[in-house]
Amino acid sequence: MNYMSVQRIKNARGFDLAYVLSEGKESSLPMVVFMGGFRSDMAGTKALYLERICRERGQSFLRFDYTGHGISGGKFEEGTIGDWTDDALCMLDHVAKGPLILVGSSMGGWISLLCAQARPDRVKGLVGLAAAPDFTKDIYENRFTDSMRETMDRQGYVEIPNDYSDEPYYISKALIEDGKEHCLLHKAIPITVPVRLIQGMADHDVPWRTALQIRDFLESRDVGIYMIEDAGHSLSRDEDLDVLGSLLSSLSAEQKSVLSGFHSVSIKL
Repeated sequence: MNYMSVQRIKNARGFDLAYVLSEGKESSLPMVVFMGGFRSDMAGTKALYLERICRERGQSFLRFDYTGHGISGGKFEEGTIGDWTDDALCMLDHVAKGPLILVGSSMGGWISLLCAQARPDRVKGLVGLAAAPDFTKDIYENRFTDSMRETMDRQGYVEIPNDYSDEPYYISKALIEDGKEHCLLHKAIPITVPVRLIQGMADHDVPWRTALQIRDFLESRDVGIYMIEDAGHSLSRDEDLDVLGSLLSSLSAEQKSVLSGFHSVSIKL
């Protein structure tokens, strides 16, 4: 990362949020805002790829770190979905300009859906990369053992293996409890803008059926799902990024209209 380009803003809780803003010359294109995943940061492959392609076409782009992530202030262990959504809204309200397309990766997909509901007049489109709404509920109900639940009740957190780092994931009781207040996949989601969901069918963290659930709960009638058969959770290979770039380019140009010639995979269950 070019740290000279990093700027900071204080959120409502008094923590510094680090961000990089790339101002585009094409004012007719909506600004793209990237929202990263759980314990990821704004210097990841997808964020930097999006920044590059947006710069090439003169489109404004914003990437940032939630509190406790990357080089922002605060402690990761104390963060919750509500806190990180507030961080994202702080970015939308005080840094981002004009109409927006939100691109959310994993947890960022959940947060982008929450932000789209909170700022319906500004958000004109969404792209989800292995979007993971309600993942805290899924972890607690489907992956926690009785022993893990007892440990969480006793000490306030548990640690679970992390396939992407030697450091385990720290899952706090506050994260699980707060997550319940932000779950989406149980009633209609009042988002009507175009949504594009990219999902790897070899993803071991977010089941591919989650993309279908998101589609079914969204009120939007313009939802495209792009399944990549051999892709895992990160969706950071060159071929995955090509899909992301193509979909974002089309969505940026058309905003609320149906993507012309959009290629999706229809799955019968």
